[in-house]
Amino acid sequence: MTAPPTGTRVLIVEDEPIIAMTAEDLVEDMGCTVAGSAASLAEALDLARCASFDIAMLDINLNGETSLPVATLLHDAGVPFIFTTGYGSAAPIGGFPGTEILKKPYGALDLTTALARLAARLG
Repeated sequence: MTAPPTGTRVLIVEDEPIIAMTAEDLVEDMGCTVAGSAASLAEALDLARCASFDIAMLDINLNGETSLPVATLLHDAGVPFIFTTGYGSAAPIGGFPGTEILKKPYGALDLTTALARLAARLG
């Protein structure tokens, strides 16, 4: 299994506590660092502006709001990200065609592979 480089800093944006905790555990198990975790759009925007991280995973639906404003910030800053969602390929990803969508529930292999692809963009 290909994994991101050890120490890769990951921002996790997820409003479901159990899914967020699972994602944090999976990220740490693959040797990465959880650089921040946000459960709301406001928290995610703050972290996207201020936190130090390499890649991000964004739940599309955050308690009825979308994470698309966060995606815009990351895109403009050149930070690679994936969307995570229960919507699958029908997810409303707006102006981000081609952005990888990781369908929930995802497993360790799927997440590791997706984050490795993102980390590869870092050069």
